Amino acid sequence: MSTTAVVQAGDAPDPTVRNLLEQDTLKWVFVGGKGGVGKTTCSSIVSILLASVRQSVLVISTDPAHNLSDAFQQRFTKFPTLVKGFSNLYAMEIDPKVENDDFGNEGMEGFISELTNAIPGVDEAMSFAEMLKLVQTMDYSVVVFDTAPTGHTLRLLQFPATLEKGLEKMMDLKNRFGGLINQASRLFGLGDDLNEDMMLGRIEGMKDVIEQVNRQFKDPDLTTFVCVCIPEFLSLYETERLVQELAKFEIDAHNIIINQVIFDEEAVESKLLKARVKMQQKYVDQFHMLYDDFNITKLPLLPEEVCGVQALQNFSKHFLAPYTASLKRGSVEELEERVATLKSGLQVAESELDRVRKGKQVA
Repeated sequence: MSTTAVVQAGDAPDPTVRNLLEQDTLKWVFVGGKGGVGKTTCSSIVSILLASVRQSVLVISTDPAHNLSDAFQQRFTKFPTLVKGFSNLYAMEIDPKVENDDFGNEGMEGFISELTNAIPGVDEAMSFAEMLKLVQTMDYSVVVFDTAPTGHTLRLLQFPATLEKGLEKMMDLKNRFGGLINQASRLFGLGDDLNEDMMLGRIEGMKDVIEQVNRQFKDPDLTTFVCVCIPEFLSLYETERLVQELAKFEIDAHNIIINQVIFDEEAVESKLLKARVKMQQKYVDQFHMLYDDFNITKLPLLPEEVCGVQALQNFSKHFLAPYTASLKRGSVEELEERVATLKSGLQVAESELDRVRKGKQVA
């Protein structure tokens, strides 16, 4: 049963991603959103959390500007590699477009390559289909996609439809020019490389994979999309666009991760930060109003990057329980820390003033 159905009427959805771990039927998890919102960090942590409850997990980056290697601080390639420190978590980075080596330049392969180049988007779609076929043979319990920024992600979700259109065109060409192709192949000494049965088998095989994947992507028990954003206008707009498109493609989405939130109780005495907190709160409220039936997870803005397995594991606790500030505003501990910060700042300013004065005397 889909997680969305578990939410009872009148109950607020749990503000964590725990639902992803509890839904043990999930096969495909997409993580996407606007560029620069922290998708790779979130997809890395989601895959780490899933690895704690699933037999085997594969996280795939389909973003041409790969960051998975940076997040885990380990080099990944287009082949699944075991993540250091894990026995059941694998990662790979692929560019969802056909590489020159994927199709030969002779016989049927070259002909199909030429045809795919003539249909916009089909080269990427065929490469994605081949990659999915490969992943399915590897038999991972769940696959997490760290997707490219929103525009590319939407194109990736259109691949099944794009490929189907392309294959229809190719079948039409085969039906209309099949005899001519066979004559040409014999004329140029290509033998039976371009015979109709081989081409038909290749095209039908690709169509079967796409239809199967399409059915799985539209099944909320098997596939879900996690939207990552930050509390700003453009990110809210992009998330709304993404959610609408996902609904159009009939792909389940019931998780939103709002990243880089500055929590009011932790904000220091700074006009800039106070203004930022106020602005962020406006958009956080809008997210809750627009997506009241979504699991909305809020993550804090950190003073450092989350890189390496240890840092990712440390940060993962905020995905499973709502974030609470370490220091409560107005508490003794918080006031002591503010006083210590002010004293430290005063010492730095005094030493800087002393250095400037000495410089002036020398001049």
